[in-house]
Amino acid sequence: MLATAAALVLAACGAAPEDENEATTEPGADETTPAETIDYKACIVSDAGGFDDKSFNQLSYEGTKKAADELGAQFAEVQSDSETDFQPNIDSLVAEGCNTIVTVGFALSAATVEAATANPDIEFVLIDDAADNDFNGEKDAENIKPLLYDTAQAAFLAGYLAAGYSESGKVGTFGGQPYPTVTIFMDGFKQGVDYYNEVKGTSVSVIGWTGSDEGSSFTGGFEANDTAKNTAAAIIDQGVDVLLPVGGPIYQSAMDAIADSGREIALIGVDADFYETDPSTQDLVLTSILKKMDVSAYDAVMAAGQGDVDYEAYVGTLENGGVGIAPLHNFEGKVDAALWAEVEALQEQIIAGEVEVTSYLNQ
Repeated sequence: MLATAAALVLAACGAAPEDENEATTEPGADETTPAETIDYKACIVSDAGGFDDKSFNQLSYEGTKKAADELGAQFAEVQSDSETDFQPNIDSLVAEGCNTIVTVGFALSAATVEAATANPDIEFVLIDDAADNDFNGEKDAENIKPLLYDTAQAAFLAGYLAAGYSESGKVGTFGGQPYPTVTIFMDGFKQGVDYYNEVKGTSVSVIGWTGSDEGSSFTGGFEANDTAKNTAAAIIDQGVDVLLPVGGPIYQSAMDAIADSGREIALIGVDADFYETDPSTQDLVLTSILKKMDVSAYDAVMAAGQGDVDYEAYVGTLENGGVGIAPLHNFEGKVDAALWAEVEALQEQIIAGEVEVTSYLNQ
């Protein structure tokens, strides 16, 4: 059912996001404040991870806020602490008179559909979900713009890189919960490792993801806690030297487990470039799998604020720049230049269709 829904979503795929508008003045200059304001209000509701999660929610917030500032629009934010906050938080923004409400994450899908159905004159932007909760291949409310990301493509590159970087011949990954938007990272990562093995004749193994939910490693949530740390430690104990945690703040628990191990283990970030968003990762992070929610949220809100509402689904890919892989940063001197050149060439091969990466969005 997911495959059918995704196929229809892709068939109606919206245009790729435009490059972010560059500011024409230095930060702090008077000209950065819009001279005029518009009668428009952009609003955003976080997932339970909060807007300071240094990845998923934070990127979405930054894109939405930037658009509101550039438009000269009003802006409102509501942070969710648990799933029970989703519906009341969305309803509170409806009551505030928001014109566009950005809801961050698949967990808010049902609440978003309910609010959108009850308020057809409000535009809803749903990040990381197709708003198809009955899995019939169609959105459950017409006034929702889904923003989706084929992160398997970028994770494929990270998996190939990890396999080439690993000295132990073992790399690991684990997730928060087995939702498609989580496992798409893990699956793309494994495909990249498998492709490396195919090309090089090696046998690098992936610990923590079997290719299906069964037998794979999940923490049961998206909090940085002892469960996440223990899950990471169990994978580390099997000899991995590269680790990919998928699920917002759980990477912080993975870092604690790495520190306790006393071994050199490289971390791979998700959503944002961890090197940039969390300086504490800079000595650990090999690269990050980028899901550019800031760009797509910015574009969606800018279009709505300018009266150009578009409800077609957007799917980020390597080709349109909606997903990608971060620079090596501090690992540039540790990674063989030839390996990185292969990763760059592989990206072009995926874009050209010469190397196939599968995910729930294109099966």
